Amino acid sequence: MSRRSRLEREHLAECFGANLARARRAADVSQDELACRSSTHRTAISQIERGISLPGLDSALKFAAVLETTLDELLEGIAWKAPELAVGKFEFPDQASTDPERASSTP
Repeated sequence: MSRRSRLEREHLAECFGANLARARRAADVSQDELACRSSTHRTAISQIERGISLPGLDSALKFAAVLETTLDELLEGIAWKAPELAVGKFEFPDQASTDPERASSTP
């Protein structure tokens, strides 16, 4: 994993963890209760809230249900921007210089 990917993952974990902690406090639910009701270990809840680890999709769904919130709220401030799709093409620089018909026509 590249350094950039690692930093992005760390930031993602911190943001999700802060959102989870905020939603848990707003619902007046302890880490122990959230862990019990979502079939997750309490230390995992602590690690997620501190941005040390990320939950799987199944756990995130459980957290949202227990806290009576949405995944949108738990993912607030997190977005993915897909890269632009660029269509490639073959280039034959040697042929273009030797074939005048190809050099003058552009697709």
